[in-house]
Parts: sequence; C-alpha cells; structure tokens
Amino acid sequence: MTEQTPRRSTGAPLACIAVVPPGLEEAAAAELAELGAAAIRPLRRAVGFEADLATYYRLHLRARLPFRLLRQLACFPCRSRDDLYAGVQQAADWTQWLPPQLSFRVDATGSLPGLGHSHYSALQVKNALVDGQRRHWGERSSVDLEAPDLSLHLHLGGGLAQLSVDGSGESLHRRGYRPRMGLAPLKENLAAGLIRLTGWDGSVPLADPLCGSGSLLIEAACWALGREPGLQRRFALEGWPDFDGALWVKELEAAAALERTTLAHGQPLAPIKGQDSDADVIDQAQENAEAAGVAPWLQLAQGDCRSFEPPEGRGLVVCNPPYGERIGERDQLEQLYGDLGAMLKQRCSGWHLWLLSGNPELTGALRMKASRRIPVSNGGIDCRWLHYEIR
Repeated sequence: MTEQTPRRSTGAPLACIAVVPPGLEEAAAAELAELGAAAIRPLRRAVGFEADLATYYRLHLRARLPFRLLRQLACFPCRSRDDLYAGVQQAADWTQWLPPQLSFRVDATGSLPGLGHSHYSALQVKNALVDGQRRHWGERSSVDLEAPDLSLHLHLGGGLAQLSVDGSGESLHRRGYRPRMGLAPLKENLAAGLIRLTGWDGSVPLADPLCGSGSLLIEAACWALGREPGLQRRFALEGWPDFDGALWVKELEAAAALERTTLAHGQPLAPIKGQDSDADVIDQAQENAEAAGVAPWLQLAQGDCRSFEPPEGRGLVVCNPPYGERIGERDQLEQLYGDLGAMLKQRCSGWHLWLLSGNPELTGALRMKASRRIPVSNGGIDCRWLHYEIR
C-alpha cells in the first residue's frame, strides 16, 4: 500500500510530532515517510519527524493515521516553574501568534521535579502567556477548551520543555463525512490504520459481514480511490501568522487531483461488500459512503451475518464485532462469534480474515487459529488485530 514519495520542497525543517493510535506507530511512520517527512522516529503513541512547510501542509491533507500533527515552536532547558514561565515567554513572538482577540488552550504531558502535575504545568504556561499579553496590550486572551483559535501542547522530560502548536484543530480522525453518532464506531484513523496493516491493495474483494456504520470499508475505498481525508474540513494552521496561502493552495490542489475512479494503475476496484443486521445502521453507513464520495463502489445491505454471501473470488474479510464491553450480552455474543466462524469456513474458504478482538474469550468461539496478533487500542480497550487464514 504505497504511493510514489512526493518530492519535498525546500525550506527550514520543522520539528514535528504525529499523535497516533496506540499500536499504529510503525504504520504511521511508514505513511509519513511516503508523504515526504524525514528524520522519522516511532515513539509511544506518536511519531517524531521533520518536515518543511509544504510537507507539513501535505500531511494534514493526506495522512490518514494521525490524530494530530504538532509543530514545535521551542525546546528549552527547564528545571523549575520559573524556567518554564520564562521559557514560554521567550518561545515565540506571541504578539503574532496570540493577540488577545484569539482564544487558546494548553495541554501538558510529562513531568519534571517541581512540575509533577500536568494541570499545574499547563496553568504555568497559561500564566506566562496572559501576563505577557497584559503587559503588551493591557488585555488578555480567553481560554477555550472546546474550539480554541490556538492549541498549545507542552511536554516535559529529560530536563527539557517542548512547546508545540497543533495544526489540526479538531482531531484529524474527523474527516467530515460521518456524523458523530453510533453505538461503538471505530474512529476513522484507526479504521484506516487497520486496513493498512492488512496489506489490501484494492485488487481483491473486501467484505465486512458486521460492517456497522461502514468505517473499515469506507476508509479502504477512500484510500484505494485517492479520496484524501483532509479535503472536507478546515485546519487551525490556516489561522497561523506564517500561513502561506499560495503553498497551501498548491498542496490542496495536488491532493484533490489524486481522486480517481479506478486504482492508481487503472485497474477497476475490486468489489467491496458490507452487511449489518440493523437497518438504521446500514442507512447511516450508506449516508457516510455518499458523503465520503465512495458510495458507487460499496455494496451495502441489511442482513444477518449468518446469511452473508461474499463476492466471487478470493479476498479479504475485515470485521469489528462487539466485544461485550459496550454492546451485547455474553451468551448472545458467544453464539454470534461461533456462527460467524461457521459461516466464514463454509462460504469464505481460501479468504483471509482480519478481526478486531477486544475479548479473547469471545474470539475463541470462532474455533479458528490466528496467525498474527497485532496489539492496538480501540477507545481505550486493549485489542488485537487478528489475522486468520480461512480454511
């Protein structure tokens, strides 16, 4: 699942962090590299990298796996509350970055001696900013925790403070095609990452007999058909003082030009089929597919997974059945998993199954042996992305 690596334009490199779903660090690192990032370092729930401004813009428009893309403003020695206060005031030209008519919020992670609680570290950053504003303007910005104009992130560790700005604004997993509803939907970036881990390239059928609101299938189709995830939304970086409108339009147009009706090399996209027993949920999946621009390539229908008929040929089944954490009762779910396994063996022999499991006891009811187990987190639930060869 690779594309030709875009050429990185010239410009001073920015030190950046991509915040990603736990378990997808390596996959996200590979995606960032494909899109032109450099000096990539997989971390815990994050990936460090460098990018010029064009690449940073490109990642917001095209990267499918991150939650957020942070740009470092400053990194300075920090051993005390006073060091933090002074360092923040000197970290940037705040007359440009944060005039008093703009709102802001501060999030903090990590700790240092004397700075052991993230809430108080964030408060010290806020105090440094508003004190400087009062001295310069005689007034201060308001704090907005929901939709700030500027979102700041502080990380403390190793005797250093790293202060970054979030270019994303609203989390990047919100593509703009899906309403915020449903019982337990996968976040879009996690769905995209899970598809990437399967190695599916669009040339073989893809099926989900328990598709819910369609996240796995929609993200797969969007990737295969070049529907870039950031084209239907706005970003906080568009309000930054050094925002380069001409460069942004160039990257925006390049991302939009990737949209196609076939695979990258001209072959038709293989059938993608989804089914769910809940008629309202299938209606929602259809609406989501239409909003994402991929509805013509998805076959979605109401029906019990026990009656699922896969597309012709051999392909890939993906599935995120309930775990018993949020929805479903234990006995019913054991029966569901058992029936799902029986159906797959009967009708999908020779296919591959990737199933997201948040409950190993339930997964045992499939009566199948996984060949790969990739740890991931779904909404705080410790899960495994399991690969089976269906026989």
